Amino acid sequence: MYQYFNGLVIREGTEGVPADYVEALFEDAGWARNTPSWQKEKFSLIFENSTWAYTVWDQNKMIGMVRVLSDKIMAATIMDLVILSEYRGKGIGKKLVELCVQKLPHGDWFAHTSANNFSFYEKCGFEVKDLAQNGTCAYYGYIQARKDGHR
Repeated sequence: MYQYFNGLVIREGTEGVPADYVEALFEDAGWARNTPSWQKEKFSLIFENSTWAYTVWDQNKMIGMVRVLSDKIMAATIMDLVILSEYRGKGIGKKLVELCVQKLPHGDWFAHTSANNFSFYEKCGFEVKDLAQNGTCAYYGYIQARKDGHR
């Protein structure tokens, strides 16, 4: 599936994600550097072992990504949400979180992140109950389900 967002293409899928583009995003975010050649396959394997994933493309350049681990029924965790630094602040990350939550709208969502991203996730509707938890943001779908009259 493909969607368009502000002139960019968002692709849904866990297969065929080029490892070198993922590595470049990880390097830009400071999550990787000097990865040995024998380890580079991990950048595509993380997608193949994810439940859902989205990549964002500007022409032929992957400029963002997110992947999700989930039981597809009750809970899901957002992993590795990253946008290339020159594209940050344009609503791309928020759009990716929205697409993720739509996959399991009444489920419990968690975000694996660092404390400096808590305010971003709060803007996306997640809660941060204790800043000392350092990396846990939660979106409880049952709250939205109650508002929607489903529970």
